[in-house]
Amino acid sequence: MSDGTIVAENAAETGAAEEPRRVNGTADAMDGHAVDAAIPDAAHSEPAFGAPATSGYVRAESATPASSIDESVSAGTPHENPAEPSPPASRAGRNLPAALAVGFGLGLSLIAILLFVPKVFIGVAATGVGVATWEVAKRLREADVLVPRIPLIVGGQAVFWLGWPWGASGVAGAFAATTLICMVWRLFDHGLQTAPRNFLRDTAIAIFTLAWIPLLASFATLLLLEPDGNLRVLTFMILVVCSDVGGYVAGVLFGRHPMVPAISPKKSWEGFCGSLVFSVIGGLLTVTLLLDANSMIGVVLGVGLVLVATVGDLIESQVKRELGIKDMGTLLPGHGGIMDRLDSMLPSAFVSWLVLSTLI
Repeated sequence: MSDGTIVAENAAETGAAEEPRRVNGTADAMDGHAVDAAIPDAAHSEPAFGAPATSGYVRAESATPASSIDESVSAGTPHENPAEPSPPASRAGRNLPAALAVGFGLGLSLIAILLFVPKVFIGVAATGVGVATWEVAKRLREADVLVPRIPLIVGGQAVFWLGWPWGASGVAGAFAATTLICMVWRLFDHGLQTAPRNFLRDTAIAIFTLAWIPLLASFATLLLLEPDGNLRVLTFMILVVCSDVGGYVAGVLFGRHPMVPAISPKKSWEGFCGSLVFSVIGGLLTVTLLLDANSMIGVVLGVGLVLVATVGDLIESQVKRELGIKDMGTLLPGHGGIMDRLDSMLPSAFVSWLVLSTLI
């Protein structure tokens, strides 16, 4: 065999050996981009799961590429055009200036109402409950869950309002009546000649929504009707704010260990501890100064509200994840919809009524 032939064969073998390395190197270089591009599409291709929620305790930095992908999806920016200007966002993925402005505005308005015209609070809260119920019903129907919107919204208002004249009996009666109406409405909403599709699923979710929003919210009305009720409502609202602020600050500054990344990737144990500290301090001060009660009641209330507020936020996060959405609505800049603000307050209203009615 000639020297030229040997050289040619060696060159061919060298090229064949190097080619896979070049191809693999290209594939490896593209792998991260392929995952980033594929994750949002995968989220939309499975209707049962969507973008994770963004509110709550925030991790200051991502520990793995997967968490980074989850946070980019939850922030709602995986496909944004980099040439287009975007509003300033916090590490929670929110427009922080808008969120602060809306939060302060709502907070000051509610404080003024509770101090000077407390009964007006019932109408304001009822409006929020109605809008939140409509937001959830709309999102559900977009996902082909045909909850009966009219009886759900009207009946939800009855659940909330009837606590004023008749207390817990009025709330329970309105809830039972609305549940029955929702069942019948969904049974015959396609006429008498057509059998309903997904009747059990849709009615069950409708009743869940009725309990989740109007029923839990009605305890704020019951709390308001007690002695010094306006101050009791103000106390529970201050503690919810303390929990949110403490969780946000501690999560941004120290958040490293995720609580439940499968549901809400941005919640951290450090943020949870921050919520506990802020809420307990807030409970001590408000229960002592506003309600003139034993300071230990403030500790119990503060711890209880952090627990249920966290669970309430996780529940909404999972609902939004299954629906494949980021927010329930767009009414409040920097916050999302009304329901995105009520998620932690709804269970907190019940626990506040339970603790304060029992211990004071």
